[in-house]
Amino acid sequence: MNPALDYILTREEPYRSMLLHLQAVVEGTLSDVELKYKYKIPFYYIDGKPFCYLNQSKDYVDVGFWNAAHLTAHLEKMTTAGRKTMRSLRYTSLEAIDNKILIDVLQDAYTVKGKGFYK
Repeated sequence: MNPALDYILTREEPYRSMLLHLQAVVEGTLSDVELKYKYKIPFYYIDGKPFCYLNQSKDYVDVGFWNAAHLTAHLEKMTTAGRKTMRSLRYTSLEAIDNKILIDVLQDAYTVKGKGFYK
C-alpha cells in the first residue's frame, strides 16, 4: 500500500475522516498534485517540488503550506505556530473544514508556485 494512504487510513476517527475529506478537496482542486510520503506524513508535490502536507497531531489536523510567506488568501485563518516559512489551516473537526476557504488557499498557493516562490 502507498505509505501516504496508509498514514491516512490508520488514523483514528475523527482524524481519518478529516484527512480523507482534505485529500479529496486537494486532489479535486489541483489536478497535477502528486501524493507522496515525506517526513513521515502525506505530502503533496507539484512538478517535483513540495506544495502542501496533511498532518494529524494531538487533537487537530493541519493542511500546511510550504514556503507560505508569499500567500495572501485567508491569512487570518492560518496559523504559523512558531514556524518561519510555513503556515497551516488547522482543523479540530470535520465540520470545521470550510471548503471555500481551503480551496481559496490552495489556489493562492498554486498561483504563488507559478511565480517561482516554491523552490
